[in-house]
Amino acid sequence: MKIDRNAPVGVFDSGVGGLTVAREIMRNLPSEKIVYFGDTARVPYGSKSKETIIRYSRQIIRFLQEQQVKAIVVACNTASAFALDAVRDELDIPIIGVIEPGARVAAEETKNKRVGIIGTIGTVDSGIHADYLKMLDPQITVIAKACPLFVPLVEEGWLHDSVTLEVAGRYLKEFKDEEVDTLILGCTHYPLLRSTIRTVMGEDVRLVNPAYETALELLRLLKEKDLLSTGTGQEEFPYRFYVSDLADKFKDFANSILPYDVEMTQKINIEKY
Repeated sequence: MKIDRNAPVGVFDSGVGGLTVAREIMRNLPSEKIVYFGDTARVPYGSKSKETIIRYSRQIIRFLQEQQVKAIVVACNTASAFALDAVRDELDIPIIGVIEPGARVAAEETKNKRVGIIGTIGTVDSGIHADYLKMLDPQITVIAKACPLFVPLVEEGWLHDSVTLEVAGRYLKEFKDEEVDTLILGCTHYPLLRSTIRTVMGEDVRLVNPAYETALELLRLLKEKDLLSTGTGQEEFPYRFYVSDLADKFKDFANSILPYDVEMTQKINIEKY
């Protein structure tokens, strides 16, 4: 099958968090078009079973294939942990998740071999970051912790709030006690709290933003497969956004964090896929 190199890249997440990945793709691969899907009707994924996450992911992938995307980015840690291996072999286009790119950088950057991971309950319980880090370097000690309050704080827009700083201080104390020198922001919402996390952890701890690393991984992959967009014939709306619910709320949030004005977000019935 011949893949059109000027086709868009599909990006999906359980909700708005994956917009941090879309933002990094916009910044680092400016000639690429994006079709984004946020599963806002069924968020959060972090508390759902593996079987459910796989079923949701398959539905979304079928929708994105209908949009004729040339590659797919699973911009959700929980879906990357639970569904990526299950769906990878079913596709004839490249698909990547957000876990491996971040873990690779963390393994390269840590000096004292003590790496922290924060994420949703589902991601942390899956142990996938730890497994991958140990595979890259068996010497690494992994300290992982779920930080479930971070997502609602981000979605409330409390990015630089005293409440958020207080919550972060409590969550992250364990990592300071354990002397981690590298911390993976293992949920796509968390890069939006980067400055708060930096305040708590101090300047010496390397914060790994998997959204940025995933954009670079996508760039490498598209180059390798000879699928980089030529950037010609750019349409008026290179970025299209779809959700399963609450389109206006999604659009407001997207406009608060993206370097691009989102004109329209379309609600679709994902259950029919």
